[in-house]
Amino acid sequence: RSSSKLVAPLGCLVSRQKHTLPDLPYDYAALEPHISAEIMQLHHSKHHAAYVNNLNVAEEKYKEALAKGDVTTQVSLQPALKFNGGGHINHTIFWTNLSPNGGGEPKGELMEAIKRDFGSFANFKEKLTALSVGVQGSGWGWLGYNKEQGRLQIAACANQDPLQGTTGLIPLLGIDVWEHAYYLQYKNVRPDYLKAIWNVINWENVSSRYATCKK
Repeated sequence: RSSSKLVAPLGCLVSRQKHTLPDLPYDYAALEPHISAEIMQLHHSKHHAAYVNNLNVAEEKYKEALAKGDVTTQVSLQPALKFNGGGHINHTIFWTNLSPNGGGEPKGELMEAIKRDFGSFANFKEKLTALSVGVQGSGWGWLGYNKEQGRLQIAACANQDPLQGTTGLIPLLGIDVWEHAYYLQYKNVRPDYLKAIWNVINWENVSSRYATCKK
């Protein structure tokens, strides 16, 4: 199943195909000990699946409202489309940003861009970690690409707000800091989870996303 289809815009609502839960490119236990199999299974098969299902329901209702010219219902459905659509987009990126063969540091153009825009990889890692730790409640920490300025930026998004749809930045690396992403293993100590996740970051995927968005 092509992941590129899953991060595309939500598409034409008139003759649309239903969204589906993407397969993980690794087993649920593959990211242990950094992220437990139990968390991965629940996170993917329950939480992400719920966003997909609820997005399909919201889009169907929106399609009906469009056909009827019912603007009030169209407006009332926007929060559900944003939340569940964002949850689907964000998690589809997140799974590919992780790998059992991840960790370490990026190479090539991405590493040079990180050094240019953050001073050093260590400084970038410290800043994104601190930003993610500081997210109040639920949300995400992101490394994104500002196409207009031609530079990398970090940003935090609340809840399931999608990075590009709410900030204009193209998402390269997302770190999920909802409690469902870590609580079973790390309890309320979010910094420990954030320290561990760097061991499974798939820099090849992040670098590929960077190369694609620069074209």
